[in-house]
Amino acid sequence: MKNLNGLTAVITGSGRGLGAAMAMMLADDGCKIVLCARNQSALNDIASQIEQRTGLRPDQIVVDLADNTSIGRAIAQITEKYSTIDLLINNGAMWLEASDEPHSEQEVFGTINAAVTGSFLFTQGILPLLKRSARPDIVTIGSISALPNAPLHSVAVPFYAAKHAQTAIATGLQQMLRGTPVRSLCVHPPYLDDISPADAEWDTIPERTKGERATNRDVCEAVMFAITRPRHITLSSITIDTDEGGLFG
Repeated sequence: MKNLNGLTAVITGSGRGLGAAMAMMLADDGCKIVLCARNQSALNDIASQIEQRTGLRPDQIVVDLADNTSIGRAIAQITEKYSTIDLLINNGAMWLEASDEPHSEQEVFGTINAAVTGSFLFTQGILPLLKRSARPDIVTIGSISALPNAPLHSVAVPFYAAKHAQTAIATGLQQMLRGTPVRSLCVHPPYLDDISPADAEWDTIPERTKGERATNRDVCEAVMFAITRPRHITLSSITIDTDEGGLFG
């Protein structure tokens, strides 16, 4: 179960940050990566980094999860090239910070549509390819903001609501896919230090002590743990908490 070599992984929001880190880590472990994000330049940069690390250049799909037309086009591109997808990581979401000023309609619609409507439509479109895999997984990257009674901290209410809805989708998918080979897993990160596998600091992260912030690597390793469990086990919800940047910190 721990051998990921040759598996095809589609990762949304993989042009930077956590999504890019997951793409690199999975590529290092032998996965064929399909990078998905809004910005072509960012995708090119991550694809080049992965190519330097592994010798293989990932496919790149430009998709705006807040735009239905863009989602449909991305699904068509993936379906045309791939007959099977083994792993879908729904990481794409728009961050919206709390503000004393009213949020624009574009900010509110974009935040909710990307995390909720867009993520569901994208998943629904990829689902037939996942069902052809021998070990298919859907991983939703939620947030501690999505947990019951979680404090707002510095997030805006639309982001808070979107993450709650995204968690409901992950739970609903688990129920909908009962009796099929597809698992629906969800990981809830705290506030993170943005560190890449390409950074020297990546290797020192295990030396952090209690009270220090979590990093991209901590989330990536939680995802890796979840997808490498025996198939009869579904880690439907993993909460990563820290004293600094966590639920109560």
